[in-house]
Amino acid sequence: MERETDKMKRADLKPFLYLLPAFVFLGIFMVYPLFDVLIYSLEEGYNSASQTFHGVGLYNYRYVLRDPYFLSALQNTFILVIITVPVSTGLSLLISLGLNSIQKFRDFLQTVFFLPYVTNTLAVGLVFMILFKKTPYSDGFVNLIIQFFGGRSVDFIEGPYWAKMTVICLYTIWIVMPFKILILTSALASVDPMLYKAAQIDGTSRLRMFFRITLPMISPMIFYLIITGFIGAFKAYSDVVAIFGVNLNAAGMNTIVGYIYDMLYGDSGGYPSFASAAALILFVIVLTITVINLMVSRRNSSSLKGGSYE
Repeated sequence: MERETDKMKRADLKPFLYLLPAFVFLGIFMVYPLFDVLIYSLEEGYNSASQTFHGVGLYNYRYVLRDPYFLSALQNTFILVIITVPVSTGLSLLISLGLNSIQKFRDFLQTVFFLPYVTNTLAVGLVFMILFKKTPYSDGFVNLIIQFFGGRSVDFIEGPYWAKMTVICLYTIWIVMPFKILILTSALASVDPMLYKAAQIDGTSRLRMFFRITLPMISPMIFYLIITGFIGAFKAYSDVVAIFGVNLNAAGMNTIVGYIYDMLYGDSGGYPSFASAAALILFVIVLTITVINLMVSRRNSSSLKGGSYE
């Protein structure tokens, strides 16, 4: 009896032993840095050279939340998130529905649409800059198209704020769509065809089948893409640098991650306390939006699956 009890105890410990390396890895590279950043953010007047500070409090948070550069970066990031996430998800769904209806060339077209995702983001950003940038010798390819249709050329790289925001939004949508198309196409292919056949027998229209069968079945993937899209858009930095250069504050196009980098290594760098405070503010924003999305996705998934196609 005692041997059986010992065997059961060992069996219960096995899963934890298997997970131990993962726990150690997460503890060293994720949990410890998070607490370290929290400590840095509370140290007032921290001197990176002497590793000293003169107090503990919330001054760093107050400074960051009043810094015009941070507020500008916060505005840019929110605009980028609000525009790119729903637009890219909606376009990806439309393209995936089109690809799913083309049986013969679906795999080939899916590969073609996925190619931009495996291309270096900096390289794609440079291409976008060339397409939109005005030079002494040319107004850029996009401006040539605008002029062809009778419009006036716009300086998208060094011109008005709305023009620069248009470029970065188009670039972000272009970059994230391939991954979303791949996920949604796979989700559509996994829907049981018998559901559509049963709906066709009942005389259900295609639009009703989409809202009553297709959308509920792929809703977990849609909400997954929305959540990861929000997280990815909030972390935007390298793509903005590829288009507008390293001095994003001068261009008025900095992001929260760019602000954090500048506080650490930029021209105004050497302030890890301010960078840590900004990083934790970003963490709280992303965590809050993720929790809200998860709550909405669970509620919508249960309501969608509770419906019928009749």
